[in-house]
Amino acid sequence: MSQTQTSPPSADERPTSTARNVLIVVALVWTVQLVSLVAALSGIAQADIAIHFRTTEIAWFTLMTLLTGTFFLPFVVKAAAIFGKKRVLLVATGLGFAGDLLAAVATDYRTLLIGRGIAGIYAATAPLAYAITRDVFPRRWVGLASGVLAGGVGLVAFGGPFLSGWLLDDYGFRGVLWFMAISTAVSFLLVAVFVPESPIRAAAGRMDWIGGLLLGGGVTAIVYAVGQGSHWGWGSGRFVAWVVGAAVALVVFVLVERRVAEPLFPLSMTRRRPVWTVLLATSIAAGSLSAVGVVLQLLILMPNIPTISEGLGWSGTHNALVTSPISAMIIVGAVGTGLLARRVDARILLATGSALTAIGYGIGTHLHHNAPQIIEMGVIAGLGTGIVVAVVPIMIIEVVSPEEQALANGVQTLGQGVAQIVVSQLAFVVMAQHGAVLKGTQFYLDKGFTNGLWLVVGCVTAGALLVALIPRSKRLDEAEVGQAA
Repeated sequence: MSQTQTSPPSADERPTSTARNVLIVVALVWTVQLVSLVAALSGIAQADIAIHFRTTEIAWFTLMTLLTGTFFLPFVVKAAAIFGKKRVLLVATGLGFAGDLLAAVATDYRTLLIGRGIAGIYAATAPLAYAITRDVFPRRWVGLASGVLAGGVGLVAFGGPFLSGWLLDDYGFRGVLWFMAISTAVSFLLVAVFVPESPIRAAAGRMDWIGGLLLGGGVTAIVYAVGQGSHWGWGSGRFVAWVVGAAVALVVFVLVERRVAEPLFPLSMTRRRPVWTVLLATSIAAGSLSAVGVVLQLLILMPNIPTISEGLGWSGTHNALVTSPISAMIIVGAVGTGLLARRVDARILLATGSALTAIGYGIGTHLHHNAPQIIEMGVIAGLGTGIVVAVVPIMIIEVVSPEEQALANGVQTLGQGVAQIVVSQLAFVVMAQHGAVLKGTQFYLDKGFTNGLWLVVGCVTAGALLVALIPRSKRLDEAEVGQAA
């Protein structure tokens, strides 16, 4: 798909002042990190929700948003290239608010899942926000702004547990759900008021509906099959049929994209070695780290019931106090990465961050039974997490052109989302092998939590090893950026 830059904005339209740039960064940080904040809030609330609705299917409370976000992501990214990134960002945020509102007022678990599914469309906003960063900032701001956007996950990790602990302890899970809805409304207002429209737009374009349905449908089918595999049986005909159907859809997608005039994701871009290796390594490393919350939040918040559940049984507030040093290290790692990226090879940063997280959670497989052990595990893993989340958007900037930025971000987000969903669901399956169901709720023993952490360690290690495939590319200060170009 050909893209071009629309007529350059006049000098007074360009966000050249520091104050204006800061306001744009604040709005985009809120947009990007609201996805992480909602994930954190969901993780902390899921134990109470499982007990309240007496469901063994609590995994879908989190996975439903990832599922719909994955399906709609290709359409959102393509629409942004055609109609404008800010405009599509506002539409996705508005739909996210509608879903959050439905979930907040739901009186049964099915309606709650429908609301979370609609809200999942908001997950597609993150790649658009990163692309806007490259398009509207001058060169000297791009690396720092990207690092701050990614590093905001540390602020979420730092303040999120305190916020969710207060909401959960004082207002229950309903308070958490209502806060999600209010936060999405604030995101809409911030983007509408402060964020300029990107000057990078498709010269001409049409929505590739067939390609989008094939890609979204194929990926969604894989995710759904993995989510249901433990119930159907991993060797059952039903599971095999879904996986085969997904594979066929993805193969047909590739064939269609080779023939269509304006493909959803140009294969010429994804075939380039610097691009596909970066997408593969970052998707697996970052996706696996996103999935670790499934294990840790259940370990920390599930009650301790002899022979039934061996969670730590902490309150939301106690969890926030203990994990605050971890969150601080995420901020340090992310902001430091944003500053180092212009001088240090991004491959080294990704490998270092992945290795630190593997070491931290590797320690945690044996030491996770009290607050000092949780802090010891998390401080090491937190520093690595900050490095990984910050270097991902920077690596993509280094290997694609400004016109390809939103598409590449979309592919990476899609791959990371699939990795997160698959690893998350496998974590539930692994933990359930050592647990029990009581009054309709799934509980887990210590061996289950240990195996869940080992799963994450193995997947993050795989991401670190894949860095070896990535060839040398341009440094951040050598890459072409939107306004500077």
